[in-house]
Amino acid sequence: MQDFDLVIVGSGSGNSIPPELDGARIAMVERGIFGGTCLNVGCIPSKMFIYAADIAMHVRESERYGVKASVESVDWPSIVDRVFGRIDPIAAGGERYRAEDCENITVFRGSGAFVDHKVLEVDGEQLRGEKFLLAAGARPYVPDVPGLDEVGYHTSDTVMRLPELPKRMAVLGGGYIATELGHVFDAFGTHVSILNRGPKLLRSEDDDISRRYTELAAGRFDLHLETAVTRVERTGSGSILVHLLHDGQESTLEVDELLVATGRVPNSDQLAVERTGVRTDPSGRVIVHEDLQTDVEGIYALGDLTNHFQLKHVANAEARVVFHNLANPDDPWRMDYSIVPHAVFGNPQVASVGMTEHEAATDGVPFVTAIKEYGSTAYGWAMEDTTSFVKLVAHAQTRRLLGAHIIGPQASTLIQTLIQGMRFGRTVDEMAREQMWIHPALTEVLENALLDL
Repeated sequence: MQDFDLVIVGSGSGNSIPPELDGARIAMVERGIFGGTCLNVGCIPSKMFIYAADIAMHVRESERYGVKASVESVDWPSIVDRVFGRIDPIAAGGERYRAEDCENITVFRGSGAFVDHKVLEVDGEQLRGEKFLLAAGARPYVPDVPGLDEVGYHTSDTVMRLPELPKRMAVLGGGYIATELGHVFDAFGTHVSILNRGPKLLRSEDDDISRRYTELAAGRFDLHLETAVTRVERTGSGSILVHLLHDGQESTLEVDELLVATGRVPNSDQLAVERTGVRTDPSGRVIVHEDLQTDVEGIYALGDLTNHFQLKHVANAEARVVFHNLANPDDPWRMDYSIVPHAVFGNPQVASVGMTEHEAATDGVPFVTAIKEYGSTAYGWAMEDTTSFVKLVAHAQTRRLLGAHIIGPQASTLIQTLIQGMRFGRTVDEMAREQMWIHPALTEVLENALLDL
């Protein structure tokens, strides 16, 4: 048994250790690639692939602007090397720094699980901590489809390291992972079939956004909505045969690779958190209070292990709260989830913050909405854009912005000024009129939507 002042499980956002804890004896436990999901298999590598995919799409669409160009070929191994040639050294360097250069930190490699109150076992070695930070993240959820284990499949953890670009790929799911990675492989020339149980993609977005995205995806992918995968099997030639059920009708789809993108589940069960008194909700998320401490004094949790957002910027914000509270127990901070933005980096991009129109109506909030097309602005004309728009939801009485939803190029960047306005309590009238909007920048679509309100 080794004793520590603090045991950190997970090297993602849990690795943001401030100088205030330099005097503490810290254990860091990691079973996977150092640096966590976002750095190694999530946000960062996927966006590096997506940037290249966007370029390929721009080239293919260039003739609409009078520029004749074509994509001669896609060098998939070169793209993979570019992405992971940058990321892998960062992960290795981060681990080396913690293991060799931080005298107060001991790195333990392996899977950890609680065996007693505040006692974590890592590959047979027991660690006792005065305090714990559980930042062990989540893992891909794999549905119980007959034949899946036998034929083999990929998740977002593995698909970006495929040795070669497949000719045909089936993607199970219709959320942000499915749409982002579907975009990547389609843009590079793979024939992508998206198989979704529900009637639309990105179903948690505002209805108008989800509807538009689904319409655009239907014109681009081999899209199967309200479709169940009943079983999968290998053919004699080595391909994968996917058996489908739609509206009572059975069919099959033959592909070379299968990507399962049906969500992620917290790793709390693998940590056996119940053995140290930590509670979880029915979906497995660790239950924490506003200070991000669990019911057990001295045990904190953050990130995908505890919140439903599964967003790196949320985990980073939680890390700032947790580490402040660990260093300043008499002056605790509390986490504020009132304004949490997100973006989906498919093509087109989608970005959202706050309430959807449906949520406002369901909650009985008096609201007004405005929708403005990119094509109503001068920059939208330059882009020849006919499908992108901004949708705003505002409180009819207070005039505060309740929600903002964007589908189109640079949506993830455009939305930031609206997030700032919401965070600092500006009315839509103040946001529209009490600043100058650069003409003819794309941000005028925000100005015009605010003016409509």
